[in-house]
Amino acid sequence: MMSRKGILGLSATAILLLGAGAALYVMPGIAAPEKALAASTKDQLSDPAPQRFEIAQAQIGGSTLPGGASSLNETYRDWRVACVQQGTTKQCAMSQAQAQQNGQRVLAIELGAPAGDDVTGTLVLPFGLALDPGVTFQIDETPAMAPVRFRTCVPAGCLVNISFDAATIAALRVGANLKIKATADGGATAPFSVSLQGFGTALDRLTALSH
Repeated sequence: MMSRKGILGLSATAILLLGAGAALYVMPGIAAPEKALAASTKDQLSDPAPQRFEIAQAQIGGSTLPGGASSLNETYRDWRVACVQQGTTKQCAMSQAQAQQNGQRVLAIELGAPAGDDVTGTLVLPFGLALDPGVTFQIDETPAMAPVRFRTCVPAGCLVNISFDAATIAALRVGANLKIKATADGGATAPFSVSLQGFGTALDRLTALSH
């Protein structure tokens, strides 16, 4: 379910990266261990860009942010929760972005507030990946989920729709890493890893703010 899209059908993640003029590329050595691609927690916290997830996914009317604030940005370990108030409409999302030491963004993920039992969002991955195989998600050492197709590629990178059901969300809450496997254009495995530290707390906060 991707009804909470931004302009031109893009999520807040894509709009953010497009607005920043950032493009994601598969760097040499893409098949190296995930830690070679992910930024440290310190790097993530020092990067202000994810705080601009203002055209966020969950839009709720008739409610206000705490203290009547017009915007809110909070950090929960490796996740950020951001909201913006526009009149009677409140928009919120949780996100995580990763970059190499040279500042090159390699991954961004954004999730909206739960809709029923499901959580939906968008993953942005680099250029240079084979699109036909899609991507697979795996929580720690549990069996990998069914492959998910790429939705499209834009100047910021290639987008994948995310939809996690209640059982998957429960596993994410207690997991350590969400492993993402794609295929590089030459056929090599392209692994990525999203930290789940702070995931449950951030999701609870996002849910509370979205009511």
